[in-house]
Amino acid sequence: MSRQVIHIIGISDDPSKELSGEAMDLIAGGRVFSGGKRHHELVARLLPEDSEWIEIRVPLNDVFTEYSLHPAIIVFASGDPLFYGFASTVMREMPDAEVHVYPYFNSLQMLAHRLLLPYQDMRSVSLTGRLWKGLDTALIQGEKLIGVLTDSSKTPDSIARRMLQYGYDNYEVSVGESLGNGISERVRTMTLADTVGMNFRYPNCVILRQTSSRQIPFGIPDSSFALLEGRTRMITKMPVRLAVLSMLDLGSRNSFWDIGFCTGSVSIEAKLRFPHLDITAFEKRPQGMELMTANSIRFGTPGITAVEGDFMELSLDSYPRPDAVFIGGHGGLLAEMIGVIDKVLMPGGVIVFNSVSEQSQALFAEGVSAVGRKITGCIRVAVDDHNPIEIMKAE
Repeated sequence: MSRQVIHIIGISDDPSKELSGEAMDLIAGGRVFSGGKRHHELVARLLPEDSEWIEIRVPLNDVFTEYSLHPAIIVFASGDPLFYGFASTVMREMPDAEVHVYPYFNSLQMLAHRLLLPYQDMRSVSLTGRLWKGLDTALIQGEKLIGVLTDSSKTPDSIARRMLQYGYDNYEVSVGESLGNGISERVRTMTLADTVGMNFRYPNCVILRQTSSRQIPFGIPDSSFALLEGRTRMITKMPVRLAVLSMLDLGSRNSFWDIGFCTGSVSIEAKLRFPHLDITAFEKRPQGMELMTANSIRFGTPGITAVEGDFMELSLDSYPRPDAVFIGGHGGLLAEMIGVIDKVLMPGGVIVFNSVSEQSQALFAEGVSAVGRKITGCIRVAVDDHNPIEIMKAE
């Protein structure tokens, strides 16, 4: 049985743009075509009279079921089908199909062209139907040029508001509206502050250009954090914090849980060093939520999920399963907490705990042994006149 053949043709939103001769030959010889409603409006005049059209719509399962009934399909997509486009979806859902792609410029390329902006070093991020994580990561990493695909909710206005909230005012923004749509397209460059409250024609995309660098300390001084009732002892000290992050080996992890975060210092330091992480932080004191918000804004770390409540009483199913866990507080239930963590920890995951006494060291050792894990590392740290802390790692 021969493989199903899918041709995916990237097109412009400008109906006056001519397709390549290769694409025109494919269309002339085709019978089954597909695309969104807007794509059909753009190419209907080019389709053979007896052709069939499969509209791309949700749920996509129904679309691929229709695709499976035909030996060959010609699909129309906007811009470059391989740039956050439909081609990757087709290859994922139909791995046995023979796929051919005929790209056009994507919207970020067109915006760079309009701005006469060399874009070989641009970091591209899609917020189209996605969370903020891609943009947050690029900002924390200090990317100098960021291209952003927007949607109807993550607009240039909402992007500017989020950036300003977390102190990333060191960028100017260029917005391209209806790019490739002839006389209706528009390009504007402005400050983030000027972008707030403005309405932009959709579809649109954004290029952010850094105007100055933002300094990120390697180890935030303890005194820089907003503290719980001003108590300097209620924070994981900076040298201890950095040692904890080293023990967690977060560069190779995906999801980190910080249990008993208090000021949020460990989560914030982790986010600055490893912005790719999904971080979920738990704290039972209501003041902790206020501190996490204040400190996240102060140090520019959007994207940390802070959860209020007693960890031992929470339903954990809705949070990304961790492959690294730091226990900063246990409420006298250390062994029980380790048992809960063990049930959700990903294979190869690690648990790190700061012990301040021989009793808590013994409890941690007993707890990890009870779930079939073992202690694989210990570091003893003493800061100023504080008691030494034993940082213990279990795998």
